Parts: sequence; C-alpha cells; structure tokens
Amino acid sequence: MDASSVALGLAYAINLLDLFQGGIRQSAETENHMISAERIDEYFHIPPEPGFYKEELEPPSNWPIEGRIEFDHYKLSYRSELESLLKGINLKIEPHNKIGIIGRTGASKSSIFQALFRFTDKSTTYGNILIDEVDISRISLNDLRSNLNIIPQSPVLFSNTLRYNLDSFNHYTDEQLWNALEAVQLKTKIQNLKDKLNTQMSEYGSHFSVAECQLICVARAILKPSKILLIDEATAHVDTKTDELIQQILRKKMTNHTELTIAHRVNTGIDSDKIVIMNDGIVAKYGTPRELLTEKNELLTNMNGDDEPVIYLGISLQNPIIHMNSFTKQQSNYTCSMICVD
Repeated sequence: MDASSVALGLAYAINLLDLFQGGIRQSAETENHMISAERIDEYFHIPPEPGFYKEELEPPSNWPIEGRIEFDHYKLSYRSELESLLKGINLKIEPHNKIGIIGRTGASKSSIFQALFRFTDKSTTYGNILIDEVDISRISLNDLRSNLNIIPQSPVLFSNTLRYNLDSFNHYTDEQLWNALEAVQLKTKIQNLKDKLNTQMSEYGSHFSVAECQLICVARAILKPSKILLIDEATAHVDTKTDELIQQILRKKMTNHTELTIAHRVNTGIDSDKIVIMNDGIVAKYGTPRELLTEKNELLTNMNGDDEPVIYLGISLQNPIIHMNSFTKQQSNYTCSMICVD
C-alpha cells in the first residue's frame, strides 16, 4: 500500500470518528426533545381546575367592598392522606388593616396565601374562608382570583411585550400604564427604549435588572384595583434603594385595601397594624406589634436559623419605646440593628 492510500484511509477514519461523535450528540438531543414532547403531552392531559368560571354562588358585582377576611376553623392539606398544613386556624382581619404574617421556615405562612387563592382541591380543605361574608369556596375561581392582588417574592414575567406583562387583558389605557410606570420610577427608562411599551421581554426580564423586574410587578399591582393585597416579602431579592422605594409606594400609592404580608423576618412585619405568628400550621399569636413585643413571646425571641436572626427584646419602663436588637451571625461577625416602635 502506497503512502497516498494510507493518508486517504486515515482521513476517512478521522471523518468517520467525527460522524460517530455527531451521531451520539444527535441521539442525546433527540432524547432531550422527546422528554420535552412527553411533558407537553402530559400538560395537555392535565384536567382543568373545576369551577373556574361557574360555581354555585355568584358574588355581588362590586365584591369585595371592604376587604374583611375571616378564617373559620380552616384546615388545608395538599392531599387527603397527608398531614394538614393549616390546622384549624381561626383568624379575623378587619378591613384596611395591614397584617404581617411571620414564623419560622415551614410554619405554613405561604399556605395562607394558597388557601386564599384556592390552589388546592376542595376535598383537601375543611372549614371556611369568608371575604366580606362571602364563602370563597362557593364562588368561581375566576371571580375569586380576579379580585385578589399579589406582589410575589420573585418577579413573575412572561415572554411577551412589556404592555402584556402590565396589562394582559387590555383593561387599561396607555395613560394608565405610563402613570403606573411613573409611580415605580421606570417611566423614563421605558421611554428611552426603542419600542417603549411594546418592548419584548423574556421570562427573566431582558433589558431589566432583578430590582426593575420587581418594580414592574409592583406597577402591575398598582393598575389592578383590589380591596385585598397579598405581598410575599416583595423586597427579599432587591437592593436597599429599591426596598425603600417599594415600601414608599405601598404606603402612598396602594392604600384603601387590606394588606397581608408574609415576612420571613420580624423586622419586615414590625410596621404592620397587627402581626400573625404562625407555628406548625396554627396561629400561635395574633396582636399588635407592641402587644407581642411586650409579652416577650418565645416564638419571637427564638426565631433563629441559618437565614433568620435571633431576636432579643429589651423594654424601658421609663421610656415607652420598645427596642428590638437583631443580631445576625455571619462568618463570626455580628451586626446589630435597632428598631424602635412607637
């Protein structure tokens, strides 16, 4: 065999190796695509939520009028064979009150929001939740969820235009959209974009930082008139400046409603009219911040963990101000913050 034949054989062998590698890659990609196809097929066969548009009771056209919420011996579990997450809670929330819901991780704080939105099947819930004297289990999911407003902990955006993310059903005028963006200090930035309100966004908010994505969610909440606002610690993933801006917006722009805030730290809920302390699926304490701090409640003083501070309380009898010192251990360093409650 001459040298040219050897060279040709080696060239074909190398090409064949590349073809084998390409075939393996294509096989792996095909397998991944088939998994995606299986998931899509699974989604197609998910039964729709029962009673989304029609239920046994139709609430008044202007419901809810006040925003009064009452939990009456309410229990909730994800499946009937599992232990209840909410264990017969009784809770009355008056209209226009600002309620902080605090507790350790796993105390079922988020389950209260899931109960209000009816994310679990009726067969796994017991007791009643009343909003302005209307049992929410008897009305359609559309009537219920369209009258609740929420600002999530992590921004929820869709792969669509900014306009769609603010107003998915075209209920508001451009002027209202711009006013909402101005309230969250994003109007100038949006106006400088080429497509303005029609700017395409990804699920993770292209063109915008995490803080700005959260402000878009706040703007969406401003647009929606609702007597009940649910906040799942909306400032958990934003910087201090954005945190202050969101708190300012909540105080000035979003009034005249009942507000429930899940607070993973006592500091966040201390500004509320009343505080709900959740512990193992029950309402352990419910009262004003002053009442709970004065009691030196163990659930407050022992709220510690890997991501939660240890709270120490000291009360001055001469000065009617309660000081709450929060010490957080980070790499053997301790930081101290002081909060005063009038």
